[in-house]
Amino acid sequence: MADGANTAELFDQGAEEKLPVSLDAEQAILGAILFDNEIFYRAAAFLKDEHFYDPVHQLIYEACNDLINSGRLASPVALDTYLSSSSGYVEAGGKKYLEQLAANVPSTIGAVDYAKIVFDLSVCRGLMSIGSEMVDRAKTSSLEDHPSRQLEEAEQSLYKLAETGKYGGGFKSFRSAITEAIELANAAVKRDGGLAGVATELRDLDRMMGGLHPSDLIILAGRPSMGKTSLGVNIAVNAAQSYRAEKQPDGTMKAVEGAVVGMFSLEMAAEQIATRIISDIARVPSEKIRRGDVDQSEFDQIYHAARELEKLPLFIDDTGGISIAQLAARARRLKRQHGLGLIVVDYLQLLSGSGKRHDGRVQEITEISMGLKALAKELSVPIIALSQLSRQVESRDDKRPQLADLRESGSIEQDADVVLFVYREKYYLSRSEPREGTEEHMQWMARLDEVGDTAEIIIGKQRHGPIGKVDLHFEEKFTKFSNLAHDRYGNG
Repeated sequence: MADGANTAELFDQGAEEKLPVSLDAEQAILGAILFDNEIFYRAAAFLKDEHFYDPVHQLIYEACNDLINSGRLASPVALDTYLSSSSGYVEAGGKKYLEQLAANVPSTIGAVDYAKIVFDLSVCRGLMSIGSEMVDRAKTSSLEDHPSRQLEEAEQSLYKLAETGKYGGGFKSFRSAITEAIELANAAVKRDGGLAGVATELRDLDRMMGGLHPSDLIILAGRPSMGKTSLGVNIAVNAAQSYRAEKQPDGTMKAVEGAVVGMFSLEMAAEQIATRIISDIARVPSEKIRRGDVDQSEFDQIYHAARELEKLPLFIDDTGGISIAQLAARARRLKRQHGLGLIVVDYLQLLSGSGKRHDGRVQEITEISMGLKALAKELSVPIIALSQLSRQVESRDDKRPQLADLRESGSIEQDADVVLFVYREKYYLSRSEPREGTEEHMQWMARLDEVGDTAEIIIGKQRHGPIGKVDLHFEEKFTKFSNLAHDRYGNG
């Protein structure tokens, strides 16, 4: 038997196309396991029976798995008894073939390397299979099978293969888990603010949440005109402006501050969002920019702001009415091409489901919220999804939102790791002005002055932290949320 660690032969299966297969490597890892069952535990962290090309080798590996995991010895004698009724096994030589595998092991020292060869060649065959399926499907494309759907499903298959085509998995020792926890804490200490996640740069909100954590689904909800889109954009820009990456020992880049941000704007056009951002940075009201009502000095501010922002790692997709499957496919592509550390979706109710028939909108929203949570885990990034609130808020004297106010709220509340509500009392006060000259009007004026430009961010749910309230400053003409000055923070 040839040395499988150095040979990756192309095995001809009688077809014109040759497949990447190393039967030597398959035999070598099986022989090593039969020689020393402890090797199985090291290989099984990533190697599965379906990774073997030869059906008989799949049978043998699966039998080893069954025997070893049930506490028995996987030896040629035991396996022969276990597999005696399998026709393929008998045709391959039965017990004699097992004894040859165990006797002809090149070396058990490099056994895991043989397993990696088997695994890698399986991934190569997976790529070929996906490519072949794409070609065949494109050739027979029909009106029902739109090319955009073919692209989405092909990307999903490739991403799934990319994520599963990695070594690792299985149990971690508690020691390694502690090491990772200490590294996470150390990274938080180095960030000055003590954050383990992506910073929103809104001091009190970061203090309450510890930043935006990978795999978390964060729902940001509010009634119309409360400023939820503005807050989502502010956080996206803050994260992108803070982005700083360092090269890792394996050659990959890892964000140490901020994030590459992907924003899905299903309601506003990309240029409208860009105008808002430029307005904030240039300190020129956005309505003046839209009307072109700016003088030379303001235009210079706009120009310099645009130059400052043009290299921001912020990507905006303003396609309206996309499905959760389309959003996921585009997010995967963005992560593959540019890296991705934060996703913002404006807003959840404008997404559509997979196209399957649902009993109602509630079931469709359930599919969407579950899909967003699954995507956050798959890509290991936080997702901020903006959400509408039901009109029942308006019927209460205290119009501060509650979890029950989320539209189609059952699944959204359940799938979310964090639920934030935006509430601005000034919005409601300014629309309930009493008649001038009355005592009520004087009380109203006093309350309006007291409220000022304060906005409340209510943390209605937080799976890994406290609930409560954070006050922020909101500049309506710049649609800008910022830190509120506190005595303990100086001028904020």
